[in-house]
Amino acid sequence: MANTTGIIFDIKRYSINDGPGIRTTIFFKGCPLHCFWCHNPEGISFEPQLMHRPSRCIQCGRCVLVCPHNALEIQEKKLSISWDKCNGCGRCVTECPSGAMELVGKSVTADEVMKEIIKDIVFFDQSGGGATFCGGEPLAQPEFLYELLSRCQAMDIHTAVDTSCYAPREVLEHILDKTSLFLCDIKHPDSAKHNEFTGVENAIILDNIRFLAEKKKPVIIRIPVIPGFNDQPETIETVGKLVAGMKNIHRIDLLPYNTGGQSKSQRMGKQYKMADIQEPTGPNIKALADILNKMGYKVHTGG
Repeated sequence: MANTTGIIFDIKRYSINDGPGIRTTIFFKGCPLHCFWCHNPEGISFEPQLMHRPSRCIQCGRCVLVCPHNALEIQEKKLSISWDKCNGCGRCVTECPSGAMELVGKSVTADEVMKEIIKDIVFFDQSGGGATFCGGEPLAQPEFLYELLSRCQAMDIHTAVDTSCYAPREVLEHILDKTSLFLCDIKHPDSAKHNEFTGVENAIILDNIRFLAEKKKPVIIRIPVIPGFNDQPETIETVGKLVAGMKNIHRIDLLPYNTGGQSKSQRMGKQYKMADIQEPTGPNIKALADILNKMGYKVHTGG
């Protein structure tokens, strides 16, 4: 089997929110969507990116000396970063003695990823867990994803793909028989609203979810609940109607918005477009869950 290379930005072990049982979750870097609220903004670009934690910086100036692009300087006892000059070379990360600099995203081989997944195989067997591939968008690296899914399948490891479903149909067809479960986002039923807040329309997404239903592949629908965007009862009800009749829908997950993406964006010098909204309350989430429960869906709330 080939040893394909891909780019990831994290591996999370002992995850319990990314599919059944205890799981190892692989975060692919790169996504065609640009959601305003993105919890993992470091997963949008396909390139390695610098993250800076000011609270850890001791203003020693070593990073300034080694930066080949003059992107760093100390001003008034504070590190200033010209983000437009930074190309993610990582020299400042290597030189930083306090861990204030971090390079997010690295190229890895399928062998390297499988080595991490296999470490937890005993927990998979005991809990009914497995490996989950998310991002970013795993479908944006189709050959790398296919190889990892194939290797897991050969070892009888349950596989889940957590995806926006925004990809050419042939990508889904390619991985269909290698994937045990799909975790599919529906962010908003209205295409224009979807485009406004994510940068893409939703027609491809909904068509791909219908395709998975036709092929009888197990699917969990995931709705990120974003105040002011899709937290209206009528919006959630419309999503329920969109997937009504699909016998492959195991449940619907309501994922309450949280502010984690804001601090990450700041550490990357990126503008966060939903800085003023508040996390939804428990009663609000329960009310939305009740709507779907009354429609006959099994609903899970929480991350």
